[in-house]
Amino acid sequence: MMAAQVTDDALRSAALTYCDAVYFARADVFEELCHERFQMTLVEDGEATFWNKTSYLERVRGRDPFAPPAKYDLLSIDCSGDEIARVHLTVDVPPLRFEDHLGFVNVDGSWKLLTKVFRVAARLDEGE
Repeated sequence: MMAAQVTDDALRSAALTYCDAVYFARADVFEELCHERFQMTLVEDGEATFWNKTSYLERVRGRDPFAPPAKYDLLSIDCSGDEIARVHLTVDVPPLRFEDHLGFVNVDGSWKLLTKVFRVAARLDEGE
């Protein structure tokens, strides 16, 4: 039970780090958090748009951080042993709220973000 709790705590910490990095446009954090083979997919209007790690970091570097506090909600965390995990969350990037499904892998004792599949969940300027 103790090992499972440590795994859950480490994954929750990685997910919170991710949310803060999205909200505050911290490409330096994503450089470390994302696996070298990171792949991001936006699903919108029945179409999928793909980015790799380099493209994603450029997107993050291309925008300004938002004023604190960061706004996000961890909806679920699912660990499968201590090797793979999934996190479901929402994070605000005004004027949008995104719903993200994140896939993590444990590499040398550290959770690395391998996949991100996401969609626009709401326009914040139109109400929720």
